[in-house]
Amino acid sequence: MKHNPANAIQDVHYTDAHGGINPAISDSSTYTFKKAQDMADTFAGEKLDAFLYSRHSSPSTNQLCEALSAMENTEAAQVFASGMGAITSVILQLCKADDHIISSRTIYGGSYAFMKNFLPDFHIKTNFVDITDLKSVKAAIKPETKLLYCEAVSNPLLETADLEALKKIATENNLTFVVDNTFTPLVITPTDFGADVVVYSLTKFINGSSDTVGGAVCGTLDFVNSLKDVNNGAAMLLGQTLDSLRSASVLKNLRTLPIRMEKHSENALYLAEKFEKDGLKVVYPGLESHPSHDLMSSQINKEFGYSGLLTVDFGSIENANLIMEKMQDKNLGSLAVSLGFYRTLFSASGSSTSSEISPEEQSEMGLTEGLVRFSVGLDFDIKRTYQMMKSCIDEVMS
Repeated sequence: MKHNPANAIQDVHYTDAHGGINPAISDSSTYTFKKAQDMADTFAGEKLDAFLYSRHSSPSTNQLCEALSAMENTEAAQVFASGMGAITSVILQLCKADDHIISSRTIYGGSYAFMKNFLPDFHIKTNFVDITDLKSVKAAIKPETKLLYCEAVSNPLLETADLEALKKIATENNLTFVVDNTFTPLVITPTDFGADVVVYSLTKFINGSSDTVGGAVCGTLDFVNSLKDVNNGAAMLLGQTLDSLRSASVLKNLRTLPIRMEKHSENALYLAEKFEKDGLKVVYPGLESHPSHDLMSSQINKEFGYSGLLTVDFGSIENANLIMEKMQDKNLGSLAVSLGFYRTLFSASGSSTSSEISPEEQSEMGLTEGLVRFSVGLDFDIKRTYQMMKSCIDEVMS
């Protein structure tokens, strides 16, 4: 039977020792051992089932990890204090001095900056390629290449990665295939197509309430244990573990993710279709006009649609800013970065979440100054929302 990520979330349930329907939060930074030898074995990496110190793990973080690994159909998971904490830990765990990375050129600005600006100081180089051009991916491979990195649906251009084809390239060249699935939780299950490691910013759709920063890594038990190793694990030594209180909060919000993703996708598709009919330059993977619509359709878990992100190019930064300000004034959403909130969030990507990418590189990849990314919210009456948004757009563009 095909893995169903929503059922997997539902099937992982905990109660507390007194029968409370929510598990107790582990409010401890350190944990006791009944025997001194158990502590020694834990530090030596020979005992992996004990709680040692909450920077390593806690009952609350483990519960969230188990739910996330169930959702992603992986053996294990580890949670982090931010999405960037997860991404940087994975890369530093897999790559050492003189190694090489191949990455999609359109990724979150922080990921791009880390690979382009930070890693060279550690003698780790990255080639940024058009991930939709498989020939370019193959041509970038070197003997020292260790990692192939992409986003399932890219930030902010919403390009769709052919995960199965990329996994084939990775396997043929002994590369670890890492997929950031932040834009498409439940919509796409990257491990269905061979991803070795799946990373998330929990801050976004998974948590869904814009009140918590967090990240996650899902993969094999061996890889997750390597991240947590007390001697050379990036998760342990870089100190980026999510705390117990926030883990418990994210776990509760994870329970509603299937319902939320359905609505985010439904609303985004409605707006994308309407905007396109209005003659606007819209990008949304659920539109037949999207160059990778058929590929995206073959990769999604159809009940969750095409996710809640779309872009509209308003032609200039002046138009984009005026339209966003008008929409915010009419309470249609917030001029803010991030995504996955119950309200619509909008921002001009080139001057915000992708500002780490130089203007020349933005132009080369097709990221125009007037492009606005919409994270479409959970609006009950999306028809009303559209009419009000259209009014704001018409005021500026007519």
